[in-house]
Amino acid sequence: MIFLMFKESVLFAWQSLVSNKLRSFLSLLGITIGIFAIILVFTIVDGLESNIRGSLQSLGNNVVYIQKWPWSFGPDYPWWKYINRPVPKYYELDELQRKCKTTEAIAYRLGSRTTIKYKSNSIQNAVVAGISHEFYKIKNFDLSSGRYFTQNETEAGYRVALIGAEIAKGLFGEADPIGKQIKIAGQKATVIGVIKKEGESLLGISFDYQVILPYNFARYIIDTRSENSDPTIYVKAKPNISNAEMMDELTGVLRGLRRLKPSVDPNFALNETSLLTKGFDALFDIIGTAGWIIGGFSILVGGFGIANIMFVSVRERTNLIGIQKSLGAKNIFILFQFLSESVLLSSIGGFFGLLLTFIIAELGKSIIGMDISLTGTNITLGFTISVLIGIISGFIPAYSASQLDPVEAIRTN
Repeated sequence: MIFLMFKESVLFAWQSLVSNKLRSFLSLLGITIGIFAIILVFTIVDGLESNIRGSLQSLGNNVVYIQKWPWSFGPDYPWWKYINRPVPKYYELDELQRKCKTTEAIAYRLGSRTTIKYKSNSIQNAVVAGISHEFYKIKNFDLSSGRYFTQNETEAGYRVALIGAEIAKGLFGEADPIGKQIKIAGQKATVIGVIKKEGESLLGISFDYQVILPYNFARYIIDTRSENSDPTIYVKAKPNISNAEMMDELTGVLRGLRRLKPSVDPNFALNETSLLTKGFDALFDIIGTAGWIIGGFSILVGGFGIANIMFVSVRERTNLIGIQKSLGAKNIFILFQFLSESVLLSSIGGFFGLLLTFIIAELGKSIIGMDISLTGTNITLGFTISVLIGIISGFIPAYSASQLDPVEAIRTN
């Protein structure tokens, strides 16, 4: 019985919408724009969040970065107090490896930009990085061909190099780079490995455009005393050791190495990905709120439009309502009839809003090269909002229609 009543209500609603095409179109336009605005913002935010979190994941959740500058400044610590801090030194790496017990791997890295050449081909402004041997234990990357440095090559500073996929493509095209000699700021190096293509990253964290050298070779190319080379010590915790435990140990060891008195503030920063994650979480919350506000106004206007159209629809069909009631139609049937029309109208608007979002997301994906997809969660959210707006906007007109007196309704012209 309930199913039949629902079916007839939907049929009545559909006939009403079809017979008043212009009115129906104008009514669902507001809902379409509102759902489009909200879901598009959420879709873009989800795509950005996924890409950024993937980039942050590549930094490592159990990795701490020893640097001069922190990734976030405290409110009571002016930035200018950091200027006189020393940058991490390579000799500190050996001391940390010898004294730290909570670490699985410790590596040193610095980098700069320079021109890479092979015969007549050259790539300008390529990233050249000098690393210590255990770097591969901390930063995961795969080689499409060749091999990693040996311990002896790293320590002795052999003139060998690993190159990113885009560097290999730019210098060698389809030829095999392994065993070829390239020039890096005038210094020759033999390519022993090609890093597998990783793709673009919003944070710029990719090996595709990098050349990796042993530190003791890179120091002839990169100014090790310059802060611009961003000297960093990477520290990875042992399994079952938290970052907090490792950071406590690192703080004690570094203060001892730098001979800092207990009353003196540390002159180093221990950074971890959670600092960036918290900042991005706050940003995404703000963007999401803005999406709700922008789309909310459109949906509010659309909801009022649907309510207004439903009142007009009730007035136009008052005589028909009286006839239906005189033939035995219950109040609940009349209520469902008009409520179904309102929900159907709002749902159609929501569908077109989601369809428009899908089209824009697919176009944006191909244009900006970032994975932006309309997820099942956002689709469900869009339809849920549409149905709720339909129920809220249509309930009062539907209820007023269900309470009409059949005799008075039939007499209405």
